[in-house]
Amino acid sequence: MIEIVRVITIAQIEAVAALAAEIWREHYTPIIGADQVEYMIEKFQSKDAIKHQIDSGDLVYYLLYAARRPAGYFAIQVRSDEVFLSKLYVARPSRKLGLARMTIDFIKSVAADNCLKRVSLTINKNNRESLAAYERLGFKNEKAVVTDIGNGFYMDDFVLVLPVK
Repeated sequence: MIEIVRVITIAQIEAVAALAAEIWREHYTPIIGADQVEYMIEKFQSKDAIKHQIDSGDLVYYLLYAARRPAGYFAIQVRSDEVFLSKLYVARPSRKLGLARMTIDFIKSVAADNCLKRVSLTINKNNRESLAAYERLGFKNEKAVVTDIGNGFYMDDFVLVLPVK
């Protein structure tokens, strides 16, 4: 059974941070290098960073459970014109279970409930496997963006969009 649970407790935040550290090191080190991965985990995906993002209202986090175990997580921001998917990460053993499709369907329903016509996200240009997965889910490349994230690091991304009907 697959479940989506909103993150509200410290224990849930700790579960997200643990998943983030595991997934980011495994998936992103070959793409952006270990130094940038460690910087981004601390700045954006540590327990304190996640708690701050939730407490400030910047993002709403959700845990994905498969067979009652944390399998991944995602975070969204409802904007005036769209739902922005800030994060969607699934642990390796839980990939290919349909968690991404279920998550996108959930986010599309959030967009529809808020009368918003699209979902957007940013994705590293060299994250080919995930880029292909998003394209299979109906996302289209809208543009390229480069964002300075500090400490000499940049995110070199595509902005992907998915219309919500």
